[in-house]
Amino acid sequence: MPPVGNLSVNVCFLPRDLEPRDLAGRAVVVFDVLRATTSITAALHAGVKSIRIFPTTTDAAEARSKYPGALLCGEEHCLPPPGFDLGNSPGAFDRSLHAGRDLLMSTTNGTRALLAAAGATRGYAGALVNATAVAKCLAQENLAVTLLCAGTNGVIAMEDILGAGAVIHSLRILTAVRLESDSALIADRVFAASRHDLPAALRLVRGGLNLIEAGLEADIDFAARLDVIETPPVAWASRPCQRDGTQEIAFVNSGDAPKI
Repeated sequence: MPPVGNLSVNVCFLPRDLEPRDLAGRAVVVFDVLRATTSITAALHAGVKSIRIFPTTTDAAEARSKYPGALLCGEEHCLPPPGFDLGNSPGAFDRSLHAGRDLLMSTTNGTRALLAAAGATRGYAGALVNATAVAKCLAQENLAVTLLCAGTNGVIAMEDILGAGAVIHSLRILTAVRLESDSALIADRVFAASRHDLPAALRLVRGGLNLIEAGLEADIDFAARLDVIETPPVAWASRPCQRDGTQEIAFVNSGDAPKI
């Protein structure tokens, strides 16, 4: 029987739906299942030392002088921008090549959603691959939870809703859960309807079709592997940007996770 509790959970389908009450005093999990938060999870699991998040690829490239030896990681229209060391494919991260390295990352949707949530009390990158690991952290912290979907170019993305629903499903096993909104109920039900064939579900959505068109279908199979990464997620750290007062966030890895 799950332990007694009443964890309050909301889901926001897009960053523009966030309100101050969705961040203050809450744990926020951001989902860009195809692919940024899956890639962040994979990179940290591969032993990457840190991942610094930037709103644009230009910002990331300009920051390289501040972080000598850092690798540029990201995408524009699914593909690595010119001059970047890595794209946004989660399967590209290799412990033998990337352990101990620093990453400077910007993507079209996921990193912007992360920056939108920077004011949260606690924050994580969520994905299908680490849904239960994220849920365990949330249950232990016992803060109200906001599950934020990144979407695709300002449009709701079903794969992110699936990620949010996967975390709700795992939370229900761990503790009593109160869903705050119909959006949370939708995420719960969408995952329940799709959980037995996630690779097929991800191939049907617009984000999956975009990856297939770009020749990156293997990224779908990686992202669809439910709970393959069991190590605890790394919470982001945030601070005001000295330049303009906006928030900067970074994931700093102190663990030594085993290989997938």
